[in-house]
Amino acid sequence: MNVVIDHREPELFRSLFSEEDRISVGQLGCGDFWVDDQWVFERKTIQDLSISLVDGRLFKQALALMKTDAHPVYILEGRSTDAERSGVGRESIQGALVTLGVFFGLPVLRSLDPEETVRVMRYTVGQGVRFAQGGVQRFGYRPKGRRARRLYVLQGLPGIGKKRAAALMDHFGCIEAVMRANEDELAEVDGIGHPTAQAIRSLVGASSSRTLPWKWT
Repeated sequence: MNVVIDHREPELFRSLFSEEDRISVGQLGCGDFWVDDQWVFERKTIQDLSISLVDGRLFKQALALMKTDAHPVYILEGRSTDAERSGVGRESIQGALVTLGVFFGLPVLRSLDPEETVRVMRYTVGQGVRFAQGGVQRFGYRPKGRRARRLYVLQGLPGIGKKRAAALMDHFGCIEAVMRANEDELAEVDGIGHPTAQAIRSLVGASSSRTLPWKWT
């Protein structure tokens, strides 16, 4: 993975990634870890979450994450007992997590410590690749036949039902071509339109030509 770590994160993180990963440290405009130019992870300990909730930074940071071209993800690090020492009530913390996950639409993942935080990031990025390639299976109904299975995968995309999945498959011919298509190409498909095309691109990865919000140190 290509990882940019914010310079304010503990130096420990530089040694927790694999030797095969390309690690650099920079001053990030938002988020704590940028991975593969597609994912931005905001890491917060329960203590950090409590402080940012009290001083009003939490939701400002959430808005900034939503404006990036990458996939934003929160990782809440620590044990439930840490909340007892944070000085903020359990209900307030739960309310903050509900607001982030439900109303801001930002996923909040959990980890116990920095080592698990890195594993969660790696697993998330890996799952993103497998999903884009049609390799993530959903439990329950399993369609029979190659075309039915391909349409089923496409129905996992935002705003895509059976009819739109069929239109995408007929237009592009394969799942890979759908995943590689840009917003304008997707919008050309009958019944898709730019809002749905934008939602699809936001999920599977935006253009690599974006400008990343950091300064090198």
